[in-house]
Amino acid sequence: MNTRTSEAPENVRLIGGEMLLWSDMSTMGGVTDWRVAALDLVRRMIPESGRVLLVGPHPQLLVDDVVERASDPAVLLRSYPDACALGERHPGLAVFCGRLEVFEAEQPYDLVLALDGLLRTHSAEAPAAAWIESLDALAALVAYGGRLVLGVRNDLGVDRFQEARPADREGGDDQWAPHGFDPSYPSGPQALDRGLESAGLSVRRCYAAYPGRQAPRALLSREALARELPDAITFPLSARGGDRMLVADPLRLTRLVFRHRLGEQLAPLWLAIATRPPHEAAYDTAPDDLPLGLIEEGASLYELTPAGVKRLPDGDERPVPAGRVVEEILVEACAREDVRTVRELLGELAAWLEAGGDVSAATDSLVYDGERFAAIGPAAPPATTPDPRVVLCRILWRFAVRLQMAGHHHPWPWPLEADQLTLTLCGMAGRPCDPGDLDLARKLDAELGQPAELAEQPPTYRDLLSSRDRLADQLTAALARISRLETKLSYRERELVRAKSKLRRIQRKAAAYRRTLGYRLSRRLARPGKVARRVIRLLSG
Repeated sequence: MNTRTSEAPENVRLIGGEMLLWSDMSTMGGVTDWRVAALDLVRRMIPESGRVLLVGPHPQLLVDDVVERASDPAVLLRSYPDACALGERHPGLAVFCGRLEVFEAEQPYDLVLALDGLLRTHSAEAPAAAWIESLDALAALVAYGGRLVLGVRNDLGVDRFQEARPADREGGDDQWAPHGFDPSYPSGPQALDRGLESAGLSVRRCYAAYPGRQAPRALLSREALARELPDAITFPLSARGGDRMLVADPLRLTRLVFRHRLGEQLAPLWLAIATRPPHEAAYDTAPDDLPLGLIEEGASLYELTPAGVKRLPDGDERPVPAGRVVEEILVEACAREDVRTVRELLGELAAWLEAGGDVSAATDSLVYDGERFAAIGPAAPPATTPDPRVVLCRILWRFAVRLQMAGHHHPWPWPLEADQLTLTLCGMAGRPCDPGDLDLARKLDAELGQPAELAEQPPTYRDLLSSRDRLADQLTAALARISRLETKLSYRERELVRAKSKLRRIQRKAAAYRRTLGYRLSRRLARPGKVARRVIRLLSG
C-alpha cells in the first residue's frame, strides 16, 4: 500500500489494480458534473476535525473545495495519470491509486464521498466486482457515526427515455462492462435502501437529482417529492440542448413525471446519504441538518423549505408562487384552437406588464393562478426600463420560437415564420407591433442575457415523426383532392369533345343545306320582296 513509482509525486501511493495508461478525467463526458447544489450539500457534511475520503473521479471544483475545507482529506482513484495530476495540484493530499476492493485504510473515515458511483472504482486488470460487493467494500471505510454520500444512476431515469443514444454504450473505452448486466444493481429507491442497509448503513436522506445525469442542478429529497410540488419548481427541471440526440421533448416527459408523482422513481440519478450507526439501539434516524432540497437557478442557489424557498447563503425565505406555467396554458389552448383563451390571456399579460410586471419574464418563467402573474425566478432587470409593448413583443417572440420549434399545433397558417406569428400574437393581445418593435425586442433579449437559443435546437425524433405524419396527412388530402379534380376535369373534357363533335356535324349539315337549289332560289326570290317593301314605305312616307 505504501509502494510508489519514481515518477509519481511523493503523496501518491499505488495499492494495486491501478490503470497506468487510462484517465477518467481526460473526457468528463461520462463523469457527472456536480454543480453548486451538490457542492453546498457536501460543505454541510464536512466534519471540522475528521477524516474525509473521495472515492472515484469528481469535478475539479468539488475536489478542490473538499481539500481546502477538510482537515484530513484523501482521494482514491483507479487512474494513475489522474492520481499524479491530483497529487501535483495538492502536494499535501494523500492520493491512493488502485482498485477499491484492495484498498485497506489504516483508519476509517468520518465522511466518504462517492458521488460518481461505484462503476469507476474497479479496474480492467481484474474482473469487475458486483455492485453490492463494491458497496460492501466502500461501507467498510465508513467510521462508526460517519457518513457515506453515494451517487447511483437510474437505469430507468426520465433522461433515458429522452436520449436516442444508448445510455450504457456512450462510446467511451470505460464502458467494457455495462452495469445493466449486474443483478445486484439497484432497480429503484427501495432497492438502494436495502443495499445500503445490508452493508450496515442507515439511510438518512435520499435525493433525486434533476434534470439529467450529466449536470444535475437540483436535489429533491423523497420527503419533498412525496407532496405535490408547485409548477414553479418542477417546470424548469428539464434538460435540453448540447450535443444530444433527443427522442422526445424533455419538458413534456419531465412534467408528466412530476404530475404523476414519479419524481423519485424516474429520477436520472439518486444521491443517497447513509450513516454507520455508532450504537444500533440508541441511534437516531432523523436527517438533522440535511435540507429538503437544493435548486440552482442561474447564478443563484435556493434551499427548499416546508414553507417555500430560501435563497442561499443568507437570503430571506419566500413562498413559491402558485399557478400554472403560462406557456403550458397557451400551448394547450393552441392545440384546441381556442383563440379566445389565447386572446384573453395575452391581454391580461399585456396589462400586467403595463402595471409594472417583471420585464425579464417569459412564458416559460411565469405562472398564472387565474388572477395574477408571478415570475418563477426573477432575473436582473435591464439598465433602462423598456417600453411595455417591446417587453410583450419579446415575450411573445420567444413563445413563437418555442411553439414552432417544438412542433406544437396552433390555429394560425403553418407557413408563418416566428416573426410573423409574433406580430399576430401582439395584435391578439390588443397591442399591435411592427418590425421595428420586434428588432427592439431582440435587442432586449440579448441585453437580458437570455437569447432565444431554442431557435438553434433541432426538433426531437418524436417531433419529426409527428411533423412527418401531419405532412403525410396533408399530402394524402391534397392528392385526394387532385384526384377528384382530375376526374371532374376528365369528365368535362369528354363533354367538351362531344359538344365540339356535335357542333361540327351541325355546321356540316348547314353548309350542305346552303348548297342546295331550293335554298339558293329562296334566297333570290326573297330579295325582290324586300325591294318592293322599301319602295312602298318611301312612297307612303
